[in-house]
Amino acid sequence: MAGWKDIVGTVAPALATALGGPLAGLGVAAIGKALGLGDGAGEEDVAQAVLRATPEQLVAVKRAEMDFTAKMKELDVDLARIAVADRQSARRRESATGDSWTPRLLAAVALGGFVACIWMVFHSRLTGMDAAQIALIGGVVGYASAKADTVIAYYFGSSKGSDDASRMLYKSTPNPGD
Repeated sequence: MAGWKDIVGTVAPALATALGGPLAGLGVAAIGKALGLGDGAGEEDVAQAVLRATPEQLVAVKRAEMDFTAKMKELDVDLARIAVADRQSARRRESATGDSWTPRLLAAVALGGFVACIWMVFHSRLTGMDAAQIALIGGVVGYASAKADTVIAYYFGSSKGSDDASRMLYKSTPNPGD
């Protein structure tokens, strides 16, 4: 099943980027506020709230991301530069240690796991399963897909244009409750 940061990464990628760097405290606070938690909510409180979030609360997290991004722009903080620096540090570590097998092995396991999940879905009989079992399978396939996507992005790069297109689609869609 997807972790809370994976959920945030899907709903609010800029906040997820902040969670992985020096702005983690601000990101946790923004998510906590969007989910109706008090100012003193810690990372564990926010994690539990994200895992139990309703669709309406996830929309609030997306709005919090937009506010967070605007505030970072106002303060001249470049989230894209922070994300690039994070990836560069991982690649520098790989170069400095000469450890090329660990990332390759992890990549092979992640991609192999994704392929195995897809094979199992297409070769199983989902008709005899109840909704909870099918939801669990969907969650596992989604998690494996996200990890496979991360491997692909690591080795081949990620498309900032894709993030921009997602953002434009979100802005062009009416928000529930507006």
